[in-house]
Amino acid sequence: MTRIPTEPGTTEADRPTGDETHPSPPAPGPKGALDAYFKISARGSTLANELRGGVTTFMAMAYIILLNPLILSGADVTGVKLDHAALTTATALAAAVTTILMGLVGNVPLALAAGLSVSGAVSALVVPHTSWSQAMGLCVIYGLLIVLLVVSGLREKIMNGIPLPLKHAITIGIGLFVTVIGLYKAGFVHTGGPTPLSLGPFGELSGWPVLIFCLTLLTIFVLMARGVRGAILIGIAGGTVVAMAVDKLAHVPAKAWANSVPVWPGSPVAAPDFSLFGHVDLFGAFGGRGMGAISASVAVFTLVLAGFFDAMATIIGVGTEAGLADRQGRMPGLSKALFVDGAGGAIGGLAGASGQTVFVESATGVGDGARTGLASTVTGALFALMLFFSPLAGIVPVEVASAALVVIGSMMMSQARHIDWSDREVAIPAFLTSVLMPFTYSITAGVAAGVISYSVIKAGQGKWREPGLLMWILTGVFVLYFALSPIKSWLGVH
Repeated sequence: MTRIPTEPGTTEADRPTGDETHPSPPAPGPKGALDAYFKISARGSTLANELRGGVTTFMAMAYIILLNPLILSGADVTGVKLDHAALTTATALAAAVTTILMGLVGNVPLALAAGLSVSGAVSALVVPHTSWSQAMGLCVIYGLLIVLLVVSGLREKIMNGIPLPLKHAITIGIGLFVTVIGLYKAGFVHTGGPTPLSLGPFGELSGWPVLIFCLTLLTIFVLMARGVRGAILIGIAGGTVVAMAVDKLAHVPAKAWANSVPVWPGSPVAAPDFSLFGHVDLFGAFGGRGMGAISASVAVFTLVLAGFFDAMATIIGVGTEAGLADRQGRMPGLSKALFVDGAGGAIGGLAGASGQTVFVESATGVGDGARTGLASTVTGALFALMLFFSPLAGIVPVEVASAALVVIGSMMMSQARHIDWSDREVAIPAFLTSVLMPFTYSITAGVAAGVISYSVIKAGQGKWREPGLLMWILTGVFVLYFALSPIKSWLGVH
């Protein structure tokens, strides 16, 4: 594992590494204003690493520009007509603004875009019962609530209050989660057959797109094993070129590709449509013409849980993988990153793209060397370019980008070495945290199971004081989370 020099104020003893026999050399001084602002040298990175990492992250998550409009445009909306071009512009705009803010303010290699869990909740639970402007108002409210938690210091206390083994387990769970996402999106594994999961649709692989996924995955693994810098970016770029060639020569049916066909668009330029920007009715959903006070409150609670804990787990996982966390799992400057993430909910609502949150695909840029906010700034700038070149977002097929997710999953599994699996007090919560993220397809569910089991096991051993007040508060919140369906039924909320 490559060692990263520590920043001032973080000792080598605080570094979360299993190799203590070869201490890192002292970090070099800054080489210019850009280096000094982003602390590139201090974090053991280079300008090339940051630029490459930013491009890699963008290529891995560019699919959101195509996918989010599909999710939101399928909603039953009253009020504002949802034009696909307007949704595409809103998605790219919100991702650009929030990701650049994360780079400039938070100085961490984390990219943001419309959270699929948030967009799914907005599309399925909120929009059918209210207008679009009211739905975006709820996004603004949940984002502001998260910002309030950050400003009060509570969100950072919650993150720092989670036991270290659970933080390592969250990183493992994120790794398994992105691996399942990658395998599923690529068509390597399927659902809906005689078994819950299967190899391909009928127990065997079929189709050119899956073959290209396999070739891209193996190429990246070989390049990484040989120590080639930029292995992930090279793999994605090479896989895209191969996919374009195969699609043209083998006449692959368009429906064989997961989301987008890898062909050069007739015109790469498209004018942005800002018609959804600013369509926000902040409190309309709580009134008689909206969902009603109870339903709207439950919706906000659901969005806060999805935005809060999904992002928290992703920040812990990606930050640890980037070497930005100390031995206790704490990250310097965490409050700034949390503030931007919370503001992403409000910014996304204002833009008309639903709430923005940190993306697990940020780990692909970290895997390619990104360690600072400069990488996020690069990613955000590329999203900004997509306001005018949105047709280009569809060139990289999901099958190629999915290979990078599987690679990152393999890298994040290394955190398992930090957990004492012989200690059942921590091994059981760590296990539940790790496996429930991919098996439930929910980061929040994994965190919830780990927190509840940790507190209950401690209490069962007579150590009920050991988890601490915050962990017990979290335990209560997560019990409500798992009981949300019967609670909504009792309240008459649909």
